[in-house]
Amino acid sequence: MAAPSGRPWPHPATAQQGQPVSLDVAAVTNAAPASRVRLPIEVRPRDPLAKNSFIRIRGLPATAALSEGYAIAPGSWAVPLNGLASLMVILPVGLEGRSEVVVALVNVEGSILAEATTTLVVARAATPPPAPVAAPPNSTTRALSAPQLAPADRERALKLHARGQEQLGRGNIYAARQFFERAAEAGLAESALALAATYDPTELARLSVLGLKAEPAEARKWYEKARELGASEAEARLRRLPAR
Repeated sequence: MAAPSGRPWPHPATAQQGQPVSLDVAAVTNAAPASRVRLPIEVRPRDPLAKNSFIRIRGLPATAALSEGYAIAPGSWAVPLNGLASLMVILPVGLEGRSEVVVALVNVEGSILAEATTTLVVARAATPPPAPVAAPPNSTTRALSAPQLAPADRERALKLHARGQEQLGRGNIYAARQFFERAAEAGLAESALALAATYDPTELARLSVLGLKAEPAEARKWYEKARELGASEAEARLRRLPAR
């Protein structure tokens, strides 16, 4: 349970020589739909007590995703401590509202060592961003123009994506791929990105998936699909894939 100020209550079992383990998070995290926003979380101190622990995040919108870790239930994620430095929330088009997000430091036995909260506020900007400058015809830069889905089609695709995240959180990679592929074929960029990640050797290693062979060719296929649908991070992941 977080203190009224937004600062975490120290867990009595974590105190060592007067230094309890604690979490520092922002009281409010502001974001816009169809964006990525930094989610700063700091564990203090990073001593051996917290070394084998992880961060559990609950209360995210079901259609949102994180750049690190893996989903354990709709709106709930597990993030390794070494993923906190680059942790971002990935928000889909059309998502707006407030969510009370609970961040907990959990040890390998499942005990909560520290806890804090942040309010995720997703709202459209008052002033729309300027239109991007069109690339010249001979430019090597590929424009990322995502196709617009009809509201009903997008809603169905988002539900499929959420079910894929749920299966992924349970470790059912093959079932997750089925849902992600259906949503990606419907035109959902984040599903194509998530599907590609299940074949990507780097992403599989990050998820600590054992016994599943990486398939860079399949990863490349779906990253290219994600890029066509407007996922900007797909380009960087394509560059790091092995040639074969």
